[in-house]
Amino acid sequence: MSKYDDVMKLALERGFFFQSSEIYADAPAGFWEYGPLGTSMKNKLIQLWRKELVKRDEMLEIDGSVIMPEDVFIASGHLKSFVDPLVECKKCKQVFRADKIISEKSGQIVPERLSEKEFDALISKYNVRCPNCKGELSKTKIFNMMFKVGIGAKDEKVAYLRPETCQSIFVDFPRVFRTMRCKLPIAIAQTGRVFRNEISPRQCLLRLREIIQAEIEVFFNPSKANEFEKFESVKKYKLRMWIDEKIVEISCEDAVSKGIISNKLIAYYLAILQQFYEKTGIKRENMRFRTLGEDEKAFYTKQGLDFEVLTSVGWIELVACNYRTDYDLSGHAKESKKDFSVIDDGEKIIPHVFELSMGIDRTLFCIMENSFEREKERDVLKVPFYLAPITCAVFPLVNREGMPEKAREIYEMLRKNFDSFYDDSGSIGRRYRRMDEVGCPFCITIDSQTMKDDTVTIRDRDSMKQVRVKINELNDWIKKMIG
Repeated sequence: MSKYDDVMKLALERGFFFQSSEIYADAPAGFWEYGPLGTSMKNKLIQLWRKELVKRDEMLEIDGSVIMPEDVFIASGHLKSFVDPLVECKKCKQVFRADKIISEKSGQIVPERLSEKEFDALISKYNVRCPNCKGELSKTKIFNMMFKVGIGAKDEKVAYLRPETCQSIFVDFPRVFRTMRCKLPIAIAQTGRVFRNEISPRQCLLRLREIIQAEIEVFFNPSKANEFEKFESVKKYKLRMWIDEKIVEISCEDAVSKGIISNKLIAYYLAILQQFYEKTGIKRENMRFRTLGEDEKAFYTKQGLDFEVLTSVGWIELVACNYRTDYDLSGHAKESKKDFSVIDDGEKIIPHVFELSMGIDRTLFCIMENSFEREKERDVLKVPFYLAPITCAVFPLVNREGMPEKAREIYEMLRKNFDSFYDDSGSIGRRYRRMDEVGCPFCITIDSQTMKDDTVTIRDRDSMKQVRVKINELNDWIKKMIG
């Protein structure tokens, strides 16, 4: 099996994630749900994002509405431009994204923003047929991916499920800036669900219709983008960038001086983003920033980069990094007739925006795939200790001699501070294997010596080595180990 298949098998058998409404045969694709282990790991990933990005950079965090009025998406350009190219098989009637199936056939990256005629020409050039039945494909049509909803008893007000979390940040910017007494530059962050009516969602968490995003929008004065003090802390840090068809390690200061990155502010945020991903357990050699070409960039982007991670199914975009200029704030100011300008050192300006738009679902899958290892005698999910869905498991060695009661006492003590699990079923070796498989870093065994001296055996997931620790020191020991 491929690494992708290994992770899918683990996810389904242990309930990390699974398809929504899976008991019904006609449940729509592209909707997945998290079970207890997946929910725990997802929440810890978001906590790490808050710690390493939001709190590190003193960002403000908001929580915006999922449903927004039509005017928002007129101003943002989504009603006109948030589209995908669609083709339909004339034989089996399956629909596909034109750019994706052309890419799969040609082995080349095909931009999303080509015209319908350009897509049709490429389909003809590469003789692209239906991936399912090899039937002939229809002409390309442009398809808007937003979910439309009606508000009110008679659906009298048109609205949409948000396709990205950033628009509420932009709409809320004047109030947040004023009430929090902000000065430029300032970053505003948000996590939440977004909805995209994908043409052909597939590969579980990698392409969904209901997505969890972690979004950061940095508002700044473009004339001062290279007067950014925080840049000094990362200027020697090396980014992994895809340049001239190869990955190059380049320092932030060199990337800016050579014009690869637009300015020091953007370089700083790319650096702390890569540093965040290094702490997720994804191997550094499997990361890269890829600068988008003119025909790949979103319609609002001056400079666009994708942060990508290598998986068994190829390079996967995890974060869209876009210099959006003043496109969004100016658009909302024009449509709403409200003033979005701010005063910066006596100058009245519309701030520019740099965005880091992260897919939490994709990130979680990539962490699991990068961490999964099949060893000779076990499968083990070697996620960082602080991301493990279960931090510690408590086992009585045998179900007699007072060990279960003592184990329960220790479990009750630990679960107040850590995600803990109690298991007294099966051999101790089998219990270890079950915890290795879901990434639990510490297995705590209560044995006959425990009953004599109040010490327990702690087994490390990665090395499988064991140490003895006093019960009254367990909480502090685990806190120290998970950092």
